[in-house]
Amino acid sequence: MTTYTFEPRLGTDRTALYVEVQQFYARQVRLLDDLRAEEFAATFTADGVFAPSPGLPPAHGREAIAAALRAAHARRFGTEPVRSRHWYNMLRVDPGPDGTLVTHYYTLVMVSRPWDPAPVIAPSSVVEDVLVYEDGELRTRERRITPDHQSF
Repeated sequence: MTTYTFEPRLGTDRTALYVEVQQFYARQVRLLDDLRAEEFAATFTADGVFAPSPGLPPAHGREAIAAALRAAHARRFGTEPVRSRHWYNMLRVDPGPDGTLVTHYYTLVMVSRPWDPAPVIAPSSVVEDVLVYEDGELRTRERRITPDHQSF
């Protein structure tokens, strides 16, 4: 079992930590939007968990996360040309009791098609992550997504 520690590279300055987490998400979401599934999955720990919806089984491990991402895209869009943009907002970063970082944020997914200048915006969700430092780099150990329409 891997042991993770809370070791922010930028010291204990909460503002610097917040910026570091935002930069991590900026890199990670770019991989997601570009459907670079293996590279996106590499931003998770080797034993990471990705739970995209309460109705779907979570993916465990990088290989399963990459496969789940590709399968979800194929299920939703098939071979249709689309460009997705995930917008994260209202980020909160809290140190966890076990040396982790616990984050909460909102996300909107916008999908654009080459023939339509107006993107489709859906879904709206709440995301809760557990981040850890692994070899000096932030990684996602667990991600749980709750689409707003499933939270009533």
